[in-house]
Amino acid sequence: MGKPQKGILEENTPQGRYLIFGIHSSQHLAECLAELNEMLDTSNTVIGVGQSLVNALKKNIEGLRTFPVLTGSAIDIPSTPAALWCWCRGADRGEIFHRSRDIEETLQPALVLESVIDSFQFNSNRDMSGYEDGTENPTGQDAVKAAIVKGAGKGMDGSSFVAVQQWVHDFDAFGDMTTQEKDDSIGRRISDNEEIDDAPESAHVKRTAQETFEPEAFVVRRSMPWMDDMSAGLNFIAFGFSFDAFEAQLRRMVGADDGIVDGLFNFTRPVSGNYFWCPPVEGEKLDLSLLGL
Repeated sequence: MGKPQKGILEENTPQGRYLIFGIHSSQHLAECLAELNEMLDTSNTVIGVGQSLVNALKKNIEGLRTFPVLTGSAIDIPSTPAALWCWCRGADRGEIFHRSRDIEETLQPALVLESVIDSFQFNSNRDMSGYEDGTENPTGQDAVKAAIVKGAGKGMDGSSFVAVQQWVHDFDAFGDMTTQEKDDSIGRRISDNEEIDDAPESAHVKRTAQETFEPEAFVVRRSMPWMDDMSAGLNFIAFGFSFDAFEAQLRRMVGADDGIVDGLFNFTRPVSGNYFWCPPVEGEKLDLSLLGL
């Protein structure tokens, strides 16, 4: 059985860089992916494959699909499909920069770099709003159960599906809110991270309480803050053995089922939405056998 890519279950990443690629030419696609796999260190880089790349190789990954477009009350959730996602992880920004250049150069004959997001840890795993991120994240075997595919056969077992969204915070709007309004939007007190029992139904922790779904909607979050010039926010990353749990949470956030919109939208909105399949690792390399490689 294959094993998961290391970054999926590893909890702490000091620095990160996210690369998103589109297909430039499918002629050399297989060769570029094979070369990437040879040079890749799977201990510090997570790779996700998009639907368009799988289609270009004339293959099928059961469970992989395109990110949905969702609409709520004054809320639009965008879908921005892409071919390949690379999450470069580490502690040295300089080393991560050079690694990302090596990846881009390796893929250049077939794939074009469409976006780059640099990320980092802020104030002991807090979002740029100051609230702690990922408090209810499953750990240990619970994380494995939530994030990793099993019982699906060679090439799938040990893999994972990841939802990726870049959220941009409106710090002017956030600054105009009182502390009570901020806490009610999140459902936790910023002062001590304690959940507020009588928070409104729109509070984010109530909208996304993973155990309140049927079936339960647990995902493993590896989100990180990002910053670019004077803009900042959260690069949301959620791994699952399928996309179902993430979609259930997102539908409830936009009020698709009951009309109640998540308080998070008071000060932040997503500007992208991607789904990728993260192949398992066999030995020290990605098992790309389901892609014909």
